[in-house]
Amino acid sequence: MTGKLLNHLAEGPASAPPLLLGPSLGTSYALWDAVAPELSAAHRVVRWDLPGHGGSAPELIGPGATVGDLAALVLALADALGIDRFAYAGVSLGGAVGLHLAVHHPDRLTSVAVLCSSAHFGDGTAWRERARRVRHEGIQWLVESADARWFTPGFSVPRLLQDHREADPEAYAACCDALAAFDLRDRLGEISVPTLLVAGRQDPATPPAHLREIADAVPGSTLVELPGASHLAPAQVPHAVLTALRTHLDGPPASGMAVRREVLGDAHVDRAQARQTPFTARFQDFVARYAWGEIWTDPTLSRRERSMITLTALVAHGHHDELAMHVRAARRNGLTTQEIAAVLLQTAVYCGVPAANSAFATAQRVLAEEDDGEGRGRG
Repeated sequence: MTGKLLNHLAEGPASAPPLLLGPSLGTSYALWDAVAPELSAAHRVVRWDLPGHGGSAPELIGPGATVGDLAALVLALADALGIDRFAYAGVSLGGAVGLHLAVHHPDRLTSVAVLCSSAHFGDGTAWRERARRVRHEGIQWLVESADARWFTPGFSVPRLLQDHREADPEAYAACCDALAAFDLRDRLGEISVPTLLVAGRQDPATPPAHLREIADAVPGSTLVELPGASHLAPAQVPHAVLTALRTHLDGPPASGMAVRREVLGDAHVDRAQARQTPFTARFQDFVARYAWGEIWTDPTLSRRERSMITLTALVAHGHHDELAMHVRAARRNGLTTQEIAAVLLQTAVYCGVPAANSAFATAQRVLAEEDDGEGRGRG
């Protein structure tokens, strides 16, 4: 081993939660090209190359290497980048690295996702034979069969085939040594970090049964099987992989429609749905998912606080119909009449007296209707 770091590519805000992405044997971090940029919107994504692959130096690994050696290189990279704890996702050999980290270094992980991988890659004979042949004959004979091992018939990614062709034979063989020796089946029950398993239904290298074995052993884990996917799922079905990872990393989307009803009331939502047409359907879905399923459900601010902000924004832009609706919502969210008046008075300073004057007129009408309705209800 040398003191050099694994070659890597960092994307996304430095202040965002870190996510490290590991590759499969024979590929580079280009395996994640269709997924990593999307994840970088909310995460500090760092994808890395195996030794002798992509831009990583081959001397980072040697004969008889283990998955533990590769995991140590990943931790050294994280340390060099100032990353203490991180989420991790990896494919095949990269997934094995994730399992090793989850078992031996759980304090460094916030979660782990294991894609198209296994806790044990056979008895090691085939991998040792592959390592021997690569050391003697080079890589080309493997490149010729890569599409069949990696993808379903008719699909290919030329960039990944080129990465395979250019991999250093000695480093590749050392990675085979690591796969030959890998077996964590008796340690899976120790994994305590949130764990996602992703299987490609048509994967001949690590069939779904391998991922099911891990899922059955890891407490609280989640298993997702992707139809139409073979061994390199992030390259072949990136949207499905992205959906699974986002749910794993950020949690399932909240029920936007339920929150919308709680804030705006059943009567308003029912009227909006009754008016929906094919022309407006996608917009209504956008509002339910984005405004109500993501923003209003964020626990950083209370609903009372969100109502205050919303009232101010609506006054500033003169949206009086929406203002009337959100005055009612503010009452549901716990604001008193006096608090609503205080919010509108604040808008007079920063949004202008004419805007606040119109807002007071709208709010006074709505609150009078609300109070009158309550009175009739008590009668």
